[in-house]
Amino acid sequence: MSAHVLSLVGVRKSFGSEVVLEDISFNVPVHTATVFIGASGSGKSTLLRCINLLDGIDDGVISLDGQSISDPRVNTDEIRRKLGMVFQSFNLFPHMTVMENVTLAPIRVQGLTKSDAEEQAAELLKRFGLLDKAKSYPDRLSGGQQQRVAIIRSLAVRPRLLLLDEITSALDPVLVNEVLSTVRDLKRDGMTMVLATHEMGFAKQVADEVCFLHKGRIVEWGSPEQVIDSPRDPRTQDFLKRVHEAGRL
Repeated sequence: MSAHVLSLVGVRKSFGSEVVLEDISFNVPVHTATVFIGASGSGKSTLLRCINLLDGIDDGVISLDGQSISDPRVNTDEIRRKLGMVFQSFNLFPHMTVMENVTLAPIRVQGLTKSDAEEQAAELLKRFGLLDKAKSYPDRLSGGQQQRVAIIRSLAVRPRLLLLDEITSALDPVLVNEVLSTVRDLKRDGMTMVLATHEMGFAKQVADEVCFLHKGRIVEWGSPEQVIDSPRDPRTQDFLKRVHEAGRL
């Protein structure tokens, strides 16, 4: 088993003539949270999609537990069983109850029986205070509750790595904290995570390492105290100044 859950070396991604990611290299040790910050269009979401094999890369290597997963010959379905991804738009199935949403992948992908999947799902829902919503449909939940269900659904497959893409951006500010509280609990429990967020206060709370991404390149990398509180690069300083003025710091 590799010392790092995730490793990227020289990753490059472009869409046509537009280079979206350039020379991206970093490691994510087990039980740590790596947080990517940066302006819209900096490449954060594309990076997470590349890690989850939703987008292919043009160059470089992405490895999970020491195994290259960017090789086009790999079984993407098998790799994705080890990855959980939560999007900003929830992506719950509207015609399924909360319980059905959470148990779908364990039954279809992992081969669990319905009773075993429901028992596991009930434990997760109880842990995050949503067991009473098990029979509810997504449209009967608040935005915060829907996002927490989306996180629980990702946890139901017991992922090696959890990817979280701007999971609070579609939420009313009042609902943001209940979602962030769920992620803080996961951090405390040792879940290995890679997150993209615009919530700097949250980044400081959960991140072991923070990366500032600017126009597809890693500009600054270090502890939250170094990158957010005492940034060295003028581009990081300018970004954080604008975030502060917007009231997100």
